[in-house]
Amino acid sequence: MKQFDCFGLDTANQCLLRSGAPIDLAPKPFAVLRYLVENPGRLITHDELLDKLWPETFVQPQVLRTYMLELRKILGDDAGQPRFIQTLPKRGYRFVAQVTERATAEPIRAHHAAGTPLQESRRGPVVCRAAELARLNALFNQAERGERQVVFVSGAAGIGKTTLVDAFCDQLAATHGVQSAQGVRVARGGCVQGIGGKEEYYPVVEALRALCAGPDGEAACRVLARMAPAWLSLGRESTAAEAEDARSGAKQERTLGDLCSALEEMAAEKPLALVFEDVHWADDSTLHLISALARRRAQARLMVLTTDCPHHGSSEDPLKGLKHDLLMRRLCAEMTVAPLPRTAVLQLIARELGQQALPAGLADFVFQRSEGNPLFVVAVVEHLIAQRVLVRRGAGAVWEQGAPFPEMEAGVPDPLMRMIELEIERLSEDEQRMLEAASLMNVAFPAWAVAAALEKDPMEVEEACDALARRLHFVVRAGRDELPDGTNSAFYCFAHGIYREVLYQRQSSTRRARRHVRIAERLGELFAGREASVARERSMHYEAAGDPARAARVLEDAENDVAEAGVC
Repeated sequence: MKQFDCFGLDTANQCLLRSGAPIDLAPKPFAVLRYLVENPGRLITHDELLDKLWPETFVQPQVLRTYMLELRKILGDDAGQPRFIQTLPKRGYRFVAQVTERATAEPIRAHHAAGTPLQESRRGPVVCRAAELARLNALFNQAERGERQVVFVSGAAGIGKTTLVDAFCDQLAATHGVQSAQGVRVARGGCVQGIGGKEEYYPVVEALRALCAGPDGEAACRVLARMAPAWLSLGRESTAAEAEDARSGAKQERTLGDLCSALEEMAAEKPLALVFEDVHWADDSTLHLISALARRRAQARLMVLTTDCPHHGSSEDPLKGLKHDLLMRRLCAEMTVAPLPRTAVLQLIARELGQQALPAGLADFVFQRSEGNPLFVVAVVEHLIAQRVLVRRGAGAVWEQGAPFPEMEAGVPDPLMRMIELEIERLSEDEQRMLEAASLMNVAFPAWAVAAALEKDPMEVEEACDALARRLHFVVRAGRDELPDGTNSAFYCFAHGIYREVLYQRQSSTRRARRHVRIAERLGELFAGREASVARERSMHYEAAGDPARAARVLEDAENDVAEAGVC
C-alpha cells in the first residue's frame, strides 16, 4: 500500500482510498497515478508514461492531460501550487508528495459481511451500490414525511441503473411490506424507443395498470373513478356502462391536474413510488407529468423515480431541459451511477462463475476491458467462455484458464457489438462517418485528424465534434492542442475503448486504409521540417493502411535526420 497525505494507493486491489474509503477511479487514470506514485520525486516524461502504459500502441499525448485533470480533481490538487502532481511544461510530470509504504489492506469485499463467501452473492442482484441504495432510501424516507421527491438516476448504457432500481424496490417490499395495510405502493412503467412520438403517456399507462391490478387495485380504481375518471379506463378494463358512455360522447377530457390529484390521494393512503424507466425515450406528455408532479406545492408522500441514459443521440433533448430546470429550482435530485471499482468487478465475476477463487489475471483483464461497466463485465466473461479462454476442469468443474487472454483490441463480444451498433445507427450518416474517422486515432482523437481523414474543413468538423460531445454519452471533449502552425485544434476522447473498437471494425479495410494515409500525410504537412517528431505516429498509420514499406521508410528517414542533426 502506497500512502501519501490522506490517500492510499492499494495496488493489490487496484483502488485509490481517501481516509480508508475507496474512490471511484477508472483503470487508465489509476494506471497513470500508480506509475507516478511508484516513481516519486523524479521527472516522468510524456514519452515514458506513454511507453510504459500503452506499449506498442500509439496514443495521443493530449490524453495524458485529460487524465491529469481528472486526477487533480479527485486529489483536490492545484496545478499552480501542486501538492501531489507537478507539471513541467513540455517535459512531463513529477509526483512531489512524500510517499510511504505500509501493510497492504485486506481485499475489500464490497458490501459483504466478514467471512461471507462470494458464491453466496449469486442470489444478490446488486453489487457495490450500497451508497446509492442508502441515498434512495433516505430520499424515500423524506417522501414518507410528505416531502415529495423526483429522482433522476442517470448513467451510461449497461452501467446498472435498472439493477439499482430493482434492488431499491426489493428493499421497499422487504422493509415496508408492499401488501400490508401500512405498506407502500410501487408502480412501474418503461419507455420504449420509437413509441414516445406515437403513443402519449406510454409508461404512465403501464404504471396505472400496475396500480389497478396490484394488491390495492380496488382502492386505486376508486380514487381514479372519483378524482380522475377519464384516466380510469387506462388503468383497467372498461365496464359496459363506461364503454357505452365513451361511445355516446360522455367521455371526459384527460387532464394532468386530475391525474396528479389522484396520485397524491393514493399517496395519502399509502406512500407511493412511481418508477419510469428509460425516460430518454419518453414522450412529451410523460415528461409534462413528471414536471407537474415535481412543481406542485402540496405535501405528498410520493416519489417519482426515473432512469435515463444521458445524451442518447437525440438532436432535441427535452429531458435535459427538464432536469436542468428542476435542479436549478431544487425540485429534484439526480444520481449518476458510476462504473464499478476493481473489487466490485472481481465480486461480479465470482458471482457469474459461481466460485470465489478466480484464475490469475482474470479480474485485471476483465476490469481493463470493461472499465467497470457491469454489462460489459458479464459480456466479456461470456465471451471468454465462448472462446474457451475459460474452461471447466477437474472433479469440481472449476473454471480455469484454458488459453492466453486475447489482445485487448481483439474482438468485441457480440452482445456489446449489437448494442453499440444500434446506438450508432440512430445517428445520421455524416455523424457515423465522423465517428468512424475518429476511431482511427485510438481512444483520443483531434478534430484536425478527423477532418484530414474525411477531407473536410477542420472548423466545420470541430463544430460537428462539439455537437456530438454534447449529445452522446460515449464522446467527451478533452481540451485543445496547439499545432505547429500556431493554430489550435480541439481533441476528444471515447469514454470507453469498446465504442472505438466497434467504430473501427465497421469500416471496410479499403476505406480505413485511405483514411489512415490521409492522416499520415496531414501529419507530414503539419510537422514539415520536424517530421522526425511524428515519425512513429505516421509509421503506424501507414502500417495500418497496409503499406509496411512506406512505414519503414518513414522511420528510416527519421533516424537519418536525427543522425545528421547529431553530426551537425
